[in-house]
Amino acid sequence: MSVTTSPVPVGAASASGRHERSLARPPTATDGLSPLQRQCLVAAILVAHGAAGWGLMQVREVREAVALAAPMFVNLIDPPAPVPPPPPAPPPPPPLAPPKPVLKTPPPPAPLVTTAPTPAPSAFTAPPPEVPPPPPEPAPPAPVAVVAPPPAPPAPPPAPKTIPASAVQYLEPPSPEYPRTSRRLGESGRVLLRVYIDEAGLPRQVLLAQSSGFARLDDAAVVAMKRARFKPYTENGQPTAGWAPAPIDFELEK
Repeated sequence: MSVTTSPVPVGAASASGRHERSLARPPTATDGLSPLQRQCLVAAILVAHGAAGWGLMQVREVREAVALAAPMFVNLIDPPAPVPPPPPAPPPPPPLAPPKPVLKTPPPPAPLVTTAPTPAPSAFTAPPPEVPPPPPEPAPPAPVAVVAPPPAPPAPPPAPKTIPASAVQYLEPPSPEYPRTSRRLGESGRVLLRVYIDEAGLPRQVLLAQSSGFARLDDAAVVAMKRARFKPYTENGQPTAGWAPAPIDFELEK
């Protein structure tokens, strides 16, 4: 087997060589920008597009349109498994056989016990009636105590004797003190007293028989009479107590 080669024209060979060289050479930029400037320009374009998109998203209508155009994800969920049917009810238990009757043996008859015949009761004899005892004799009446009559009350003492004014004698006459207030107010008058003089001549009791009209003078007269001393009054030679009048005068010096 022989292979024949056709000769290639020289012009065609040179043209193909130039074309291969142009494909192997990297393309050269024709905009007059350096690579750094070109990168900055691309970054600025991207930033401008992002700002424009953000501005559009601030419009409510655009935001709603984007939300409506958002893709919808559907999850395919397997249908729920069918509920298994309930297990069949167990068969009822077989009926129980009726219990066999138990034959009870009757107990042997109790032996008869023969008792001797009881004798007939004897005739009842009623006891003789009881004779009631004779009633006791009444007790003799108690002796009545003879109550002696109460003793006669003692005779009342004799009425106090009244000593006449002429029989009154002083051992120490009363010396009343004239009250200063009565003296300044000009009070004066006679005070009549009743004095009970005992057997020793002492004034045991002083009563106001007639006032002078001034309480201060009456009180001063009573006080002075209680300090007085009398000569005992005697009758038939025996000292005797009694009531005697005793006047005291209060007079201002003129």
